[in-house]
Amino acid sequence: MRVKINLTCSSCQSKNYLTSKNKKTHPEKIQVLKYCPKERKVTLHLES
Repeated sequence: MRVKINLTCSSCQSKNYLTSKNKKTHPEKIQVLKYCPKERKVTLHLES
């Protein structure tokens, strides 16, 4: 039941990370603070 998802930077809109989640236990969208190499700082990344 795990699904692969992309994490997209909220400020520059680049797809930086690939991860997975269990849709059954976590149906909501993921929001994580991660490093953006394009902006060279920590930004909010959203599930796309």
